[in-house]
Amino acid sequence: MSTQTVDLVDYDEAVARFDPVIGIEVHVELGTATKMFDGAPQTFGAEPNTAVTPVSLGLPGALPAVNGTAVEYAIRIGLALNCEIAETCRFARKNYFYPDVPKNFQTSQYDEPIAHDGYLDVELEDGTVFRVEIERAHMEEDAGKNTHVGGSTGRIQGAEYSLVDYNRAGIPLVEIVTKPITGAGERAPEVARAYVQTLRDIFRALGVSEARMERGNVRADVNVSLRPTPTAPLGTRTETKNVNSFRSVERSVRYEISRQAAILDAQGSVTQETRHWHEDTGITTAGRVKSDAEDYRYFPEPDLVPVAPSREWVEEIRAALPELPAARRRRLQGEWGYADAEMRDVVNAGAVELIAATVAAGASPAAARKWWMGELARTAKTQEVELAELPITPAQIGQLQQLVDAGRINDKLARQVLEGVLAGEGDPEAVVVARGLEVVSDDGPLLEAIDAALAAQPDIAAKIRSGNLGPVGAIIGSVMKATRGQADAGRVRELVLERVQA
Repeated sequence: MSTQTVDLVDYDEAVARFDPVIGIEVHVELGTATKMFDGAPQTFGAEPNTAVTPVSLGLPGALPAVNGTAVEYAIRIGLALNCEIAETCRFARKNYFYPDVPKNFQTSQYDEPIAHDGYLDVELEDGTVFRVEIERAHMEEDAGKNTHVGGSTGRIQGAEYSLVDYNRAGIPLVEIVTKPITGAGERAPEVARAYVQTLRDIFRALGVSEARMERGNVRADVNVSLRPTPTAPLGTRTETKNVNSFRSVERSVRYEISRQAAILDAQGSVTQETRHWHEDTGITTAGRVKSDAEDYRYFPEPDLVPVAPSREWVEEIRAALPELPAARRRRLQGEWGYADAEMRDVVNAGAVELIAATVAAGASPAAARKWWMGELARTAKTQEVELAELPITPAQIGQLQQLVDAGRINDKLARQVLEGVLAGEGDPEAVVVARGLEVVSDDGPLLEAIDAALAAQPDIAAKIRSGNLGPVGAIIGSVMKATRGQADAGRVRELVLERVQA
């Protein structure tokens, strides 16, 4: 299915003729020790169906109990998103059949979420701040995992058989649902990406989840619809399920806008359905017709009492919230002395934490920015990886800069040291020793190289003696070449002038 093609409208044309409206549902797995409603451990990568209990498997007579830490984490998230925290809320049964839901219902929250009516200010790459309104953040449990064996897509279509692992069933989730996001226009894909990325950063800052998208800790369901004008009623939406990277969030919104525009241009009707995102081809394909809330026959969970967090407890949690990413970035920018454009570049490159750790390792903010946004950014771009994926640590960059500050290597040599560290040759100190890159600090070898350069270029020596200092650079260049760049250029200049005058 991932190879099918459909007609598309050019993106710029699509957003010129239609007003896109998006909505995003983000699920975050909470990093508790045990599951949402039972004592089974949270594990990643364990043997299938080993981290389960009778509650996880939905066996008859097994009764759930609410994980108190998960409730606290949900309140943390709600407060960080400027939500109101419910004085009382309850769980509900969301009824549907699928093999990875062993009870044939998911324990979730419906009309009484723990947090509601909030907002999140999202900063785009050019510094524009876009406010996303939050409808609700509610607690629920995750489903198990189906593995479809055979076929070419990894999906159920064309598979020979399927396997089910219930280790993930029952892991605590918080689902954050936006209100319809309007007014983004052609920047809707960028807003979607920035929103999910901002949420990921908040989850990590709060300490409620590892928030590793590649592990499925954070997953986004992206709703897209088009309408002819910003004042028209909302169009029919599609929901692209389980998008698990920032890049894919942005690309899936762009694709759906172009696809839906083509349908509407042809006087067709958009089907309300779930869709699958294909990373390899950059398209979405149809999943199932999207159910409305009443189709799930929600009703209150009879085996769980309502959750009623006291106002005192909520305020204790609020007072203990850590510094959130946006506030931290503003503080660090002031401490580092970066201009707004410089800080935006750092943020967009995902380098804030890398630079912070490098400064903590002893480098100046200017030096830390120079390395991460210069040589290392170019390397990451060439290798098509994120900065944080490079095989080098902030501590090693701190060591590298300390070698420069101590005069043991210059910037040119430092770049060679950097290459060695990236190549796996060890820490900067080890690379300097192994490659023999330390600056020549003994005047003896320098004087020998200077004398040789002056003897080889007597006309330049004569000009320098006559007071014309312009050609000094040629002598310095010869000395640097003779010492393989390991001389201190400033000291070489001093010695050249002394030698000529003598």
